[in-house]
Amino acid sequence: MRERSEKCVITFRTTAGAMAMEAACRGAELPGRLIPVPRSVTAGCGLCWAAPPAAREALEELVMKKHLEVDGIYAIIL
Repeated sequence: MRERSEKCVITFRTTAGAMAMEAACRGAELPGRLIPVPRSVTAGCGLCWAAPPAAREALEELVMKKHLEVDGIYAIIL
């Protein structure tokens, strides 16, 4: 079984928003990947971006710079 660790999780209202985040992160070479939204968090589209907690500040800056539509940003154990 995989060891659980803290992650920065960003949720979206739409799948298009999740895909835009993935493209922006790949372009900016930021870590993370799209995963199904954990049960402890609710989101409209069912997908979220999960990344190491150390990347949170850079991800927040990217969201503001690219005007990405996010539903919420959380720190959770996955």
